[in-house]
Amino acid sequence: MSHADPIADMLTRIRNAVSIQMPEVRIKCSGICENIAKVLLAQGFISAYDRVETECKQDDLRITLKYGPIGENIINEITRASKPSCRVYKTVDTLPKILGGMGIAILSTSKGLLTDQECREQNIGGELLCTVH
Repeated sequence: MSHADPIADMLTRIRNAVSIQMPEVRIKCSGICENIAKVLLAQGFISAYDRVETECKQDDLRITLKYGPIGENIINEITRASKPSCRVYKTVDTLPKILGGMGIAILSTSKGLLTDQECREQNIGGELLCTVH
């Protein structure tokens, strides 16, 4: 497995865990992954996240997944947009509307990681990391 793209690894692990309704998922902790988890928590897509020490020098990020009252998935789709080999940048005018505003896009901006809504409010664009709905 390639460790060149920690974001793709994180999203794949979340996607796989949600598909079999696991209560939590662990991924290798990195600054960008922790910031994505922070946005997912703030937007109500996950219940919690924390750092877990491991035997090796890199901590794990434990993400507690969230499901609806009758077990329905809160995260239906989580997709990587920009990749290390093909970066995707969006200006504030070209920001995508995910499911008519029901989902979010997460962008890396000069002000840190922001949702598409926050980018519109602050009138800034950035690198489109992923979309969630």
